[in-house]
Amino acid sequence: MLKRLGYWVAAMVTAFATPALSHPHIFAEARLEIVAADDGTLKELRNVWRFDDIFSSSVLMDFDKNSDLKLDHSELTEIANTIRDSLGDYSYFTFITKDGATSEIAKPEVFNVDFKDNQLLVFFVAKPKTPVTIGGRMHFGVYDPTLYTAIDFAKDEDMLVEGKAFSACTHKVVRPDPDEVIAQNQLNLTEAFFSDPTGNDMGKLFATRMEVSC
Repeated sequence: MLKRLGYWVAAMVTAFATPALSHPHIFAEARLEIVAADDGTLKELRNVWRFDDIFSSSVLMDFDKNSDLKLDHSELTEIANTIRDSLGDYSYFTFITKDGATSEIAKPEVFNVDFKDNQLLVFFVAKPKTPVTIGGRMHFGVYDPTLYTAIDFAKDEDMLVEGKAFSACTHKVVRPDPDEVIAQNQLNLTEAFFSDPTGNDMGKLFATRMEVSC
């Protein structure tokens, strides 16, 4: 039986199939720590996601095998493995670009979940598959390319850089205006929504991101 959590990720592929599905169905508040290593390369991106009550409740119902309305260690481990495996095709919702080139994300070694105050929490460390030197113009973002899941950073302080390699750089959190994005990309959005629902990455246009210039 396909778990709802696995179905959630699989459903993103067809999220734009109809107008009714062209908006977020799952919501999460996030924190991102972008950490530089002492040698001047990018060390890791530390992600924390807190999911909305409705989605969290659906996960509890699907994975609470003993029906005690709690998630024990083995159930949490199954959830963590399901999410990690499912998000592999979506770069784990974690994106790094340097001077316009995108870095591929390695499968996270550290991936944990918890369930507190009726909300699902996800913690994981993402790293680029190949070394990335801090420098030039860099963008860091966490978003669902299909827009099926809305990942929100409530405060600019929830997205930060750490490490001396960033000391010679300027950085800022950029929050695109959705109305401006739609107005500037109306034709492309229409084609993406209705002509090729699985072949686009429009989520990046709306995503909050950290811009670093060195």
